[in-house]
Amino acid sequence: MKINAFADVSLRALMVLAAVPDGTLLTTQSIADSVGTPYNHVSKAMARLRTMGLIEVVRGRSGGSRLSHAGRIATVGQILRQLDTRTDPADCVSPAGNCPLINECRLRGALARAREAFYAELDSVVIGDLPQARQMAPVFQMIGLRPGL
Repeated sequence: MKINAFADVSLRALMVLAAVPDGTLLTTQSIADSVGTPYNHVSKAMARLRTMGLIEVVRGRSGGSRLSHAGRIATVGQILRQLDTRTDPADCVSPAGNCPLINECRLRGALARAREAFYAELDSVVIGDLPQARQMAPVFQMIGLRPGL
């Protein structure tokens, strides 16, 4: 199953924040640079992550974002459920009209169960456990942080 681009950017931003030591603040620009995504996309993701309580933002000259306690212990499944904006997994309902098979369709229910099984599998993956030092070293170097920081 494929996740939407917004969820992808959000998860990558959370991984970067999870990799830095507790209390370290990163700017949205440094996160955007580290995940290779335009600033505007990351900025929107960071705003949503803040409203979800997964990150904390410190304003000002030396401000930035850090992972909250809730963000550190959140699971990928929980996060994706909140970021998935699709109400209908099969696009049976659309502005152009409903699918003529919608009334007795078994596919729609099967796809909804498959999506939930996908999320359920990711309920065991905790954000704080995802990043590994070897994986993150080049990312830290790219944004000007010492790998052991």
